[in-house]
Amino acid sequence: MKYLASIVPWPYPEDGAFTHFRDRALPAMERGDAWHWSLRLKSAPDQLIGGISLMREPDNHRGFWLGLPWQGKGLMSEAVEVVTGYWFDELGFPVLRTHKAIVNTPSRRISEKSGMRVVAVEERDYVSGRLVSEVWEITAAEWRARRASRGKALRESVSGSGSLGA
Repeated sequence: MKYLASIVPWPYPEDGAFTHFRDRALPAMERGDAWHWSLRLKSAPDQLIGGISLMREPDNHRGFWLGLPWQGKGLMSEAVEVVTGYWFDELGFPVLRTHKAIVNTPSRRISEKSGMRVVAVEERDYVSGRLVSEVWEITAAEWRARRASRGKALRESVSGSGSLGA
């Protein structure tokens, strides 16, 4: 929680989620300025374990959170791939940028693994206070080239594994 943007009220009020969706998220979605998804396990679809959002904000297009018990399992990396594809392929934006507190190593690793790079360093306000932050970026062309090369590597891996049933 300490690395969420300072706009998030903390300590989180009892009606915080309801107020956020009623007053901010749903109106932004209706305007076409934001897209929000909840993360849930297939084995427990009624349990919210995280969220990921895309926003039409200057230099801050994606944000996410994931409950501690589910971190480190690749779930957010999987969600980031799908949502980044939506940003570029469905919405047609040319670049995706996001902020990361430098001390938030797990979140930074997700950006690294998804092909992003640091383009700026600045201070930003988080729930835990003012922190040094990095601006991460990937362009649509870079993302598509990365996706194509990963698909090619996967196809080569599968075709080089021998024949089935032999």
